[in-house]
Amino acid sequence: MSKKFQRRMEDFVCLNCGECVKGNGYTNHCPKCLFSRHVDMNPGDRQCSCLGLMKPAGVEYVRGEYIIIHKCVKCGMKKRNKSSPDDSFEEIVKVSSGGK
Repeated sequence: MSKKFQRRMEDFVCLNCGECVKGNGYTNHCPKCLFSRHVDMNPGDRQCSCLGLMKPAGVEYVRGEYIIIHKCVKCGMKKRNKSSPDDSFEEIVKVSSGGK
């Protein structure tokens, strides 16, 4: 059984838009298009075998922070992830208005 959160410093190439993303240990999605990948059961554990693309499906505004809701296009799992200051605000607005 893994811990609930494991910090991982990983860079990655976004499978949706091809952006080269520099990870800071908390990075879990592309700041350009907001897509992610379904690799974790718990944050950072890399224990999920699905590996599907996680599409930004909605946005919530909670206590002054934008929370991106990702939905796996392969298995349908939904996960909530905090936005980052590096995230494209234009994309956040687009997703929040149903434009993705």
